[in-house]
Amino acid sequence: MAAKLDYQWHLRKIMADRGLFSTTDLIPLLQERGITLSSSQVYRLVVECPERLSLKILMSLLDILACTMDDLIVPVAAAGSESNFPNEEGCWSRD
Repeated sequence: MAAKLDYQWHLRKIMADRGLFSTTDLIPLLQERGITLSSSQVYRLVVECPERLSLKILMSLLDILACTMDDLIVPVAAAGSESNFPNEEGCWSRD
């Protein structure tokens, strides 16, 4: 049986490292690249682990933050399905 995988989403940390401390700081930067998201969509993108993500949005984030996918998304082994709490990154495990 293959190991179940999960991931850690480091968007908030990378934003802070680049001096972007408000989720709304991303809105005009995304708009410059043709991506239009509401402030609530950007908030969820930053503070939650996305289940689905457009490749255009992903590529825009990599460009805006001058980072790689390895910086933004870190694969990890999924915790047991009995976990009722988010991991240290705030992400719930998915089975």
